[in-house]
Amino acid sequence: MTGTRLYIITLAMILSLFLASMEATVVATAMPTIVTQLGGLEIYAWVFSAYMLASTTMVPIFGKLSDIYGRRRIYLISVVIFLVGSALCAQAQTMLQLVLFRAVQGLGAGGIQPLAFTIIGDIFTFEQRAKMQGYFSSVWGISSIIGPVFGGFLVEQATWHWVFLINLPFGLFAATLMILAWHDVNPRSPGQVDYLGGAVLSAAIIALMLALFELRAGTTANVGISILLLGIAIVLFATLWAVERRAANPILPLALFRERLFATSVGHGFLAGFALFGSTSFLPLFAQAVLGVSATGAGATLTPQILAWVCASIVGSRLLLRFNYRSLALLGMSVLVASFAMLTMVNATTPLWALYIVVGLGGMGMGFSIPSFLIAVQTTVARQSLGTATATVQFSRSIGGAVGTSVMGVLLTARLVSTLAGLGLDHESLGTLLEGNASVVMLAQLRDAVALAVQTIFIAALLAAMLGWIVTWFAPRARIGKAMPVPSSSE
Repeated sequence: MTGTRLYIITLAMILSLFLASMEATVVATAMPTIVTQLGGLEIYAWVFSAYMLASTTMVPIFGKLSDIYGRRRIYLISVVIFLVGSALCAQAQTMLQLVLFRAVQGLGAGGIQPLAFTIIGDIFTFEQRAKMQGYFSSVWGISSIIGPVFGGFLVEQATWHWVFLINLPFGLFAATLMILAWHDVNPRSPGQVDYLGGAVLSAAIIALMLALFELRAGTTANVGISILLLGIAIVLFATLWAVERRAANPILPLALFRERLFATSVGHGFLAGFALFGSTSFLPLFAQAVLGVSATGAGATLTPQILAWVCASIVGSRLLLRFNYRSLALLGMSVLVASFAMLTMVNATTPLWALYIVVGLGGMGMGFSIPSFLIAVQTTVARQSLGTATATVQFSRSIGGAVGTSVMGVLLTARLVSTLAGLGLDHESLGTLLEGNASVVMLAQLRDAVALAVQTIFIAALLAAMLGWIVTWFAPRARIGKAMPVPSSSE
């Protein structure tokens, strides 16, 4: 595809990715105002959890549906669901309504994200994707930086309702561009939808995500519920394996996992997501509680990671034209391992600039490895399975991050409670640390306790990153092809 149509579709995909990625940061900024007006503080966290649960569940399903029914139809359906959810969120009268409507919004986002990258794989050749992939990845970085500022502006200058209403004109514009410019290409994946497989997969993901949310809560009652839900998730995933083996057109083709490149890409995505997303969730806590920076400064600790990820994605994608994807992925994972090795040594005396450098190295590692695997998979997988393959690779990273955040949250809590108990303190003492009301001696003790607890999760992240490096090493050594097959016809 060349000419004006290519530019129009590219603009539509950039807008789509921007909307989906902005939503988390913009809403987070507006939530204090929303809680003040709607109440419902006890279910505050579910405004984010419902969105994440719904979007994560739908990623592999929308990917498969796009292989069967074509990209445009499924993309437009996902955009409509997202916009309907946005409009409903803006009209919410209670916090419970907002949670339910956020779930609707998340269902649409679960289609927008994988389909955008899948369509990129459809319209660009290998050489074009190597040049463009980094720019598409940079959309996430840009949205993470300007999202909080934009959200604050909307809340202060208008009302919190505009945090959701602003999606409507841009979403409709992106959908209109797709209707005018995009024509699905053949071949598609033949056969009927695997409804049973989709239902079992959805139930398994929901059970797993709910288990992780409960595990993150940390109380004894929550742990019991989490174990029960984990058991249900395991049974459902085992059932899914049996169902998909017999399905004529499985929602999650097991044959893909017999391809070494695809299997290593999924394994890498899970472990890299576990390490990075799981650990960086606690970096602002370390910066504020241990290094003593302000809440605003603590939030800014992730900025170097985002910027480094964007820059490395742009550079690394272009390097694929000259170097093997496996070499770049191994370079990225080596940098990621080095970053976490250095993070295990941070303490209360670590200067803030040094933390920025180390965090930036982690983003650089992801920027070199993530696009390398995605482009390699999209270039080698059969066109009929492109949507499924792209969605599954992205899904593995999301699940890895969710599991990592929950596991590391448990590790942090356990180590912190144990250390504070040894000092004759309890977890409620952390409030005095963040407020700065404790004595000098107590503040020093609390900072050391938090530093030791955070070091524990950095060690866990380091182990996951090292496993990710080993998995990457098993990726095929052959160079990926230089172009996707040219589609035979258009509809």
